[in-house]
This record gives sequence, C-alpha cells and structure tokens, in this order.
Amino acid sequence: MSAALIVAVTALVGAGVFLITSRSLSRIVLGFALLGHAAVLALLASGGRAGAPPLAGTYDERLSDPLPQAFSLTAIVISFGLTLFVLALARRQQVLTGDDLVEDDIEDRRIAAIADGEAVAASTDDELTT
Repeated sequence: MSAALIVAVTALVGAGVFLITSRSLSRIVLGFALLGHAAVLALLASGGRAGAPPLAGTYDERLSDPLPQAFSLTAIVISFGLTLFVLALARRQQVLTGDDLVEDDIEDRRIAAIADGEAVAASTDDELTT
C-alpha cells in the first residue's frame, strides 16, 4: 500500500469518526458514508497490484486476487444499507421534532442524576469517615 493511500484512508476514517460523534443526524450520515468509503479504499489497496485474470486451466505467478474485490462489494452493500437506515432515522426525527438533532431523553437524564447522586453520596461518606 502506498503512502498516499494510507494518508487517504486515515483522513477518511478521522473525518468519519469526527462526524459520527456529533449530535446532528445529517452529520452522522455523512460520517458513516466516509467510513464506508475508507473501508472500500483500504480493501482495494490491500489487493496489491493488478495481475493476470485468474482463468481456468492456466497458472501464473502474477494472478490477481479476487477476494479484496468481493469484500469491497460487500462493504459497499453494507455501507449503503447503513446509510439508508440512518437516513430513515433522520427523517423520522425530523418529522417528529422538526429538527435532526439528537437530544438527551428523560431516561438518560435520570441515570446521570443517579450516577451524580451516588458520586456525591460516596464523597460525603469519605469525608465523614476521615
């Protein structure tokens, strides 16, 4: 794999992870798309240089490996399905709330309050024992 491909895959993965960690579903969709492209690029780069086609009855040292191409097609299909799923979630969120931001729900706030309460109780218990 050349240095340019390594830099391209690294940049796509970095940008994809950055976008996925945001609260906007439209950015999350773009992040998953970038991660899908990075996976396909990495798989195609792992295949090495092009060789002779693998024909039946012939053998050559420079045969091309069809496995990275098959994995790339599988990655494309999975990425497409995931993108459509997240787009459906974004559309549902937009219809229900009028925005594509993911908000904290009541259960998340309750669990955070319980965790904060336990942390405060533990710290006051430590202060009382010392």
